[in-house]
Amino acid sequence: MKTIEKYITRELLIPFFAVTSILVGLFVSFSTARILASAVTETLGMVAMLQLVMLKTIIALEVLVPISFYVAIIYGLSRLSRDQEMNILRAVGFGDNRILYTVLLIVIPVSIVSGTLSLYARPWAYAESYILDAQAQAELNANRFQAGRFYGSEKSGRVIFVQAKDDSGMRMKEIFHFIKKDGISEIVVAKDAIQQQQLSLDQRPHTELFNGFIYRLAYPEGKDSAIQYEKMIYYNENELVTNYRRKAASTRELWKSEQPRDIAELQWRLSRPVATILLALIAVSFTRVSPRQDKSDKTLLLAAVIFAVYYNLTGLAQTWVEQGVIPSMPGVWWLYLLLFIIAVLLLPGMRHRLFSKT
Repeated sequence: MKTIEKYITRELLIPFFAVTSILVGLFVSFSTARILASAVTETLGMVAMLQLVMLKTIIALEVLVPISFYVAIIYGLSRLSRDQEMNILRAVGFGDNRILYTVLLIVIPVSIVSGTLSLYARPWAYAESYILDAQAQAELNANRFQAGRFYGSEKSGRVIFVQAKDDSGMRMKEIFHFIKKDGISEIVVAKDAIQQQQLSLDQRPHTELFNGFIYRLAYPEGKDSAIQYEKMIYYNENELVTNYRRKAASTRELWKSEQPRDIAELQWRLSRPVATILLALIAVSFTRVSPRQDKSDKTLLLAAVIFAVYYNLTGLAQTWVEQGVIPSMPGVWWLYLLLFIIAVLLLPGMRHRLFSKT
C-alpha cells in the first residue's frame, strides 16, 4: 500500500474506531439501564448482568460496524474535500477511481468482520443470552429469592418461600410453592431442593425437590389430593427456551431449513457483509464537495435519511420473507440489488459513463 493509500486509510479508520466506540458505549449504557430496570441483578447477580450486556453488545455489533464505517467514510472523505486535500490528490493524478479502490481495500476486511459476527458470533451470543434470560425468568429460581421472604407473582399466580440457602445459592431448604391455575390450587413443599443450571438450549431448566408433599385443592366441586414424594423434578418452563429460536440456530441448521422464518434469518446473516460494502460505496458518493462550498451538514443529513430508509426497508424485506409474501428467491436480495443500482448511479463518474453512450 502506497503512501497516499495509507494516509486515506488512516483518515477513515480513525473515525471508524471512534464512531464504533461511541455507538458501543451508548448501546452498553442503554442495555445496562434496561437490564437494571428489569431487576435481573436481583435475579442472577451483577456478573450475569455484565454477561448479558456483553452478549447483547456482540449481537448489536453486526449492525453497529456497518453504520460506523458508513459514517466514517462520509466524515473522513468530506473532511479531505473540505480542506482541499482531495483537490490536491486529484491534481497529482490520484483520481476518483483510486479513492474508490482504497475504500474497497478497507471495506472488504470490515465486511468480513461483519459477516463473521453475523454468521457465527451472533447466534452464539443469542444462545447464551437465552440461557441467562431463562434462568432469570424461571419461576422457581434460587437466585431470585432471599431466604426467609415470601415472593409472589400476579402474572403467574405463584407464591414462593425459601427458608434457607447455602453459600452457592443453588441449594435450598424448607421450600413452599403455591400456584393457582384453572380453578385448582397446588401447594408444593419440600425439605431440600437443588437448582440445576441450564448449560445449553437443548436442556430444560429445572429444580430437583426432595422429601416433600404435593397438595391439590380442587374446590368447590373437585376432589382434593395429597401426594408424598422423595424426589421430584420441577421444570421451570420459559417460552424463550422451549420455543425454537431461529436467531440462536447455527447457520448450517438454517441452511437446511425450508421454513420461511429460517430462510429470512439466514438471508439476514448472509446480507450483512454485502450491506457493509454497498453502504460504503454509497457513502463515497456523498464526499464530492466543491472548493468554495461546505455542504457537510446537508451531506450528513442526507446520509442519515438514506440510512434510515435502508434500515427500515431491511426490516420490511425480512418480514415479507418470514410471512411468505415474497418467496425465498428473490427474498431480501431485491433490496440489495436496488442498493447496488443506487450505489453505481451515485458513484463519481459512473453515471456519466453509463449514460454517455445513450
